[in-house]
Amino acid sequence: MTIEIEPVLNESEIEIVENLAYEIWNEHFTPIIGKAQVDYMLEKFQTRKAITEQIQKGFLYYLIRIKNHSIGYMGIHPKQDELFLSKIYIRSSERGKGYGGKAIQFLEKFAQEKRLKKITLTVNKNNTDTIKAYEKFGFKNTGPFVQDIGNGFIMDDYGMEKGI
Repeated sequence: MTIEIEPVLNESEIEIVENLAYEIWNEHFTPIIGKAQVDYMLEKFQTRKAITEQIQKGFLYYLIRIKNHSIGYMGIHPKQDELFLSKIYIRSSERGKGYGGKAIQFLEKFAQEKRLKKITLTVNKNNTDTIKAYEKFGFKNTGPFVQDIGNGFIMDDYGMEKGI
């Protein structure tokens, strides 16, 4: 099935991203980081207000769709010579169908067109299936990346990158 990757351009599309974030994060990340941190991170990074502020700072958001049905989203930030993949999330019912790979291909093409040298990201150290998927797509682990995000929470991640 063909996916469409479309830029988030208006308030109603930002609301779709917010709703997808709530659904996907609660399902996927609660077992990894716990409900309290999921709630905190959703409020801090994935509300309409937070997404709008990120877009104003140069982040680009995209909806991942099949037949006009939103199944996920991405948030990216082109900077200097790299493309930072801040967010890529797909509904659990649609995982394992090749959509993540198609999204990565989209990002590779985007980076090439912008003459960026690599795609970078961070991923929770305990998100093992996602780490394996990134490795399958050619990303290399660049080591631990720990960041204090406030309220007593940290992001305990690995950095990963892929040359373009």
